[in-house]
Amino acid sequence: MPVNTDSSFVDDMVANVALQFLDRVARSPRAEAFRTVEGDGWVPVTWAEAGAQVSRLAAGLLSLSLQPEQRVGIASGTRYEWILADLAVMCAAGATTTVYPSTNAEDTAYILSDSECRVVFAEDDEQIAKLKDNKSELPHLTKVVTFDGTTDGDWVIGLDDLAALGDTYLAEHPHVIEETAQKIGPDQLATLIYTSGTTGRPKGVRLRHRSWVYEGSAIAAQNILSEDDLEFRWLPMAHSFGKVLLSTQLAIGYSAAIDGRVEKIVDNLGVVKPTFMGAAPRIFEKAHARIVTMQAAEGGAKEAIFKQAFKVGLAVDRAKRDGRSPGLLLNAQHAVFDRLVFAKVRERFGGRVRFFISGAAALNQEIAEWFHAAGILILEGYGLTESSAGSFVNLPDSYKMGTVGHIFPGSEVRLGDGDEIQIKGPGVMDGYHNLPEETEKSLTDDGWLRTGDKGEVDADGFLRITGRIKELFKTSGGKYIAPPAIESKFKAICPYASQFVVFGNERNFVVALITLDPDALADWAKEHAVSGDYAEIVKSDACQKMVAGYVDELNGRLNRWETIKKWQLLDHDLSVESGELTPSMKVKRNVVEDNYASVIDGFYS
Repeated sequence: MPVNTDSSFVDDMVANVALQFLDRVARSPRAEAFRTVEGDGWVPVTWAEAGAQVSRLAAGLLSLSLQPEQRVGIASGTRYEWILADLAVMCAAGATTTVYPSTNAEDTAYILSDSECRVVFAEDDEQIAKLKDNKSELPHLTKVVTFDGTTDGDWVIGLDDLAALGDTYLAEHPHVIEETAQKIGPDQLATLIYTSGTTGRPKGVRLRHRSWVYEGSAIAAQNILSEDDLEFRWLPMAHSFGKVLLSTQLAIGYSAAIDGRVEKIVDNLGVVKPTFMGAAPRIFEKAHARIVTMQAAEGGAKEAIFKQAFKVGLAVDRAKRDGRSPGLLLNAQHAVFDRLVFAKVRERFGGRVRFFISGAAALNQEIAEWFHAAGILILEGYGLTESSAGSFVNLPDSYKMGTVGHIFPGSEVRLGDGDEIQIKGPGVMDGYHNLPEETEKSLTDDGWLRTGDKGEVDADGFLRITGRIKELFKTSGGKYIAPPAIESKFKAICPYASQFVVFGNERNFVVALITLDPDALADWAKEHAVSGDYAEIVKSDACQKMVAGYVDELNGRLNRWETIKKWQLLDHDLSVESGELTPSMKVKRNVVEDNYASVIDGFYS
């Protein structure tokens, strides 16, 4: 199928997210909009019901004297109430500031203070405590609205309390929501999302209403989804990827089942049986590792069948993608293995998935091919918070493994100095909040966003990310190294890996710090009769030998100058709480390097 490059839809877009939502409610009032978790079951919500809830909350915000573009924070995990709150802010002409629930109290206070939030939706008592403990740093904050936390009837009120305020306001101003929505301009501030901050303080990215309307409209224009689709959404709504999915849902009108509990993803997929889902690569890495290690534990004939199935599946898949016929024998073997193995893999994800969309970080090509061999298509996309997250995506009928697809219709791409990817289009930010110098560094005079990523565009227009300019380093021998490429290869090889962090800038060889996934490691320890906690297990000779084998396998796939000469297993996994990961699970490389400077220096002693 030819890629849609028609950008005429941009001229026909509604002016803002509020009108986009109200239009969807008017067009699909009785259709299912969301599924929410109640107890052990799922409860459907129609667009009309969601519209009524949002209107009450938006009116409640207006009753608190919220003015256009004034910020409202949401400090919560992904849940239906998050979406209600965000849409209410949009319909009240405010601007949402997102905060991950895992963000520490200091950074939470900084984000809400820097953005001058007037109201904050706080999920529970844990989030409320962060606000109370830093109240003196939040002079603009007049009201906290909690989903599940303890109210005080004054500074902290409940969601029902806000809705009740809205009912009173609507009785006096019955058309206020529609009137407010009509006044919101396309360039009005809609969202202030603070980047994860792998270095330094988080920066507030200013995104307009037209940016979000464009994101949903651009995906709708590519005809890969319809009203009949069902999304399972667990992704952090505090992340711009989550916001893209919401914008797309408003543009197309499909239903989304919402539950942000990561530990429930597999169980939920089996019950919800979605047709698509967005996810970060770590989810696919963990699923791949879990399936592989479970089969290895079975041993014997079952493991042999499993391995042969994927050997055949990969051969058939590669032949088809190369435009070759696999041949009668391979096709016959594939049909048998599809019944015995691949169908069971697909069933783990609900059995109805047409495709997954992977974003937020680079997806390892080997893992993508492994899933594809089982009949599960993962479409990789690419974008930055600064470009409203979605800028490129592969399509179900037009994709290339190892690339992030084509630029969205209505946007442009070019390669700048050093093959830096630069993007221009409606999704590009206004700039960084209160940081004019940083804005000037990131945006050219003619409106192109400097992404900081290196890339190449092939003859068919597919973009391949080749590295992160700031993460590239040069060894003392003059060889350039791209750490993310090496790190993702290890995760594809080692099913027990959690993090693999590569160093070697201006050194004479490359080294790595390694952590293992605690759940996968616990299973491995049981199978190999290794006792103790995480720290004790990783120190065991058996575990060290196991990891050494995977490092050797990795080195066999690398150029000589890229090979890992020395490495160490850390006695804990990296975490958001330790400050070594961002809330979106990206490694803070500089923090890890500082924390383990003595270990890294020791490699070169």
